[in-house]
Amino acid sequence: MLELLLDTLIDAAKMLPFLFLACLLVELAEHRRGERLTRLLCGQSRVGFLVGALLGALPQCGFSAMAANLYAGRVITLGTLLSVFLATSDEAFLVLAANPSALGALAALVGFKILLGAGCGFAVDFLLRRRLVRVGMVAEKEEIHCPCEHDEGESHPILAALRHTLEVTGYVVLFSFLIHLAMERLGGALFADWLAGASVLQPILAAAIGLVPNCAVSVLLAQLYLSGALSFGSLAAGLASAAGIGLLVLFRENRSLRKNIAITGILFAVSAAAGILLNAALRLLG
Repeated sequence: MLELLLDTLIDAAKMLPFLFLACLLVELAEHRRGERLTRLLCGQSRVGFLVGALLGALPQCGFSAMAANLYAGRVITLGTLLSVFLATSDEAFLVLAANPSALGALAALVGFKILLGAGCGFAVDFLLRRRLVRVGMVAEKEEIHCPCEHDEGESHPILAALRHTLEVTGYVVLFSFLIHLAMERLGGALFADWLAGASVLQPILAAAIGLVPNCAVSVLLAQLYLSGALSFGSLAAGLASAAGIGLLVLFRENRSLRKNIAITGILFAVSAAAGILLNAALRLLG
């Protein structure tokens, strides 16, 4: 039990710098409306989806938590959020990188996830922008707001960001510990059995398992791929939906439960469909 708690605290500590930076950016945007920083971050940049995909591809799941917080503060667009989630790379990157025979697969996987994230992010932002224009609205008119509640007299952005960071970290530690505990009790064998017994549905099951907000899931998927129990398309599907603790932060910070569920559904559907198509393409080529 103590070891599980220690692992959870270590994971949370890795996330802290990214989460604090996200909170600070939201606070600065809140306190400095109309300035260059706000204009830059408010979705007016048409390449946010590409920047999100490139950042997400770095082997650190803290970026997904950062993106979720920025989206809750209306600093980044939905497309940028999804591009980060789909491209997020965490411990699975390190597992594959440590195996020389998997370096080619790792390069292909990272490239695929960047393209998938950027493509999905561009499509979502493009469709939403067209829809808003059609009904006479402009996306950039929506005000930035800080998802945390301010105490009276608390006006310094660094103090507010620090307080907000500690609140979210406590939430993440609690739920991450419960997930760690559940996986410890069930073991990875249950997930492995499900995946090994469903070759056609593998990408769908892998994408569903990837939604579990815990980096241990991505490690499990990488190990199953290395053992030959998981196809490359299924690995891509599982790791595309594996946004790390980003989903936990999203559900904690974003006020609309309906939107959060819809975002999770899009993440799952895009990841599963991409895995199925990738498996089909590889079968045709091979």
